[in-house]
Amino acid sequence: MTLAATPAIKKLGVSSRGRIFEIDPKIEYMITPPRMHLYMEYSCKVYKVFLEFIAKEDIHIYSIDESFLDVTSYLKLYQVNAKELAKKMLDRIYEKTGLTATVGIGTNLYLAKIAMDISAKHNTDRMAYLNEDLYRQTLWHHVPLTDFWMLGNGTERRLHKLGIYDMYDLCQFPIEILYKEFGVNAEYIIDHAWGKEPTTIQDIKNYKSKQHSISNSQILFEDYSYQNAFVVMKEMVDQNVLTLTEKHLVTKQISLMIGYSKDCIKPSCGSCKITNCTNSYSILLEEFKRLYIRI
Repeated sequence: MTLAATPAIKKLGVSSRGRIFEIDPKIEYMITPPRMHLYMEYSCKVYKVFLEFIAKEDIHIYSIDESFLDVTSYLKLYQVNAKELAKKMLDRIYEKTGLTATVGIGTNLYLAKIAMDISAKHNTDRMAYLNEDLYRQTLWHHVPLTDFWMLGNGTERRLHKLGIYDMYDLCQFPIEILYKEFGVNAEYIIDHAWGKEPTTIQDIKNYKSKQHSISNSQILFEDYSYQNAFVVMKEMVDQNVLTLTEKHLVTKQISLMIGYSKDCIKPSCGSCKITNCTNSYSILLEEFKRLYIRI
């Protein structure tokens, strides 16, 4: 499986999350194995660049390679507009890391995400801006629906059964039927169809989850041996321990699930309580090692 594809190879029709054997044999390409530690190092470097411009209270790390930044109060401080500030940050990221970053600018979190996912990646300056009016003018008839944030293949299929094929269709559809089909999730589907998103970074910062677990997962690009898969698990334990220590948390229970490329093989699953309530890497690694061997 192709876990990630460069912008250059995407232009040739190769997509992320595709199968390697599906790549046109006429295309010359190079396969590189996942290097999670290196990925994390560069993610930290990018975050440090953010902190040169924006306070951490106004940054929400969405994933290892995506973040939301609320720059509203900084535009007056730096006497620039949003695109000018973004350009300064993109240039700084390239200077510090050699990475070519992409930015979406929006009047809410959803529009910023959509501006990046759909529009910015096709612009020469790697930037795009959306407000609610621009969103409706330019993306209401965009297809497929799966290009939109939080709309997966399953949701798209259910919308197609209702005769909904783009965001404009969704906005014209009876709300009561959408709630009957999707339950409470219909609220964000409808909001997003109109380009609305009430949640802010401050709301996210103030949110207290009822769940008290930290998890991590990886999809490998080929079948791994017993020993090589163990190395990947060690890296994942390392990453989760970093998260525990950053949040000043400890744990007394661990779980592990290993899936396989062949559907006929059931996933190996297991969990256990550990003696020490800890965030020690050495202790947790030993516990995961025993669990790995057991399952």
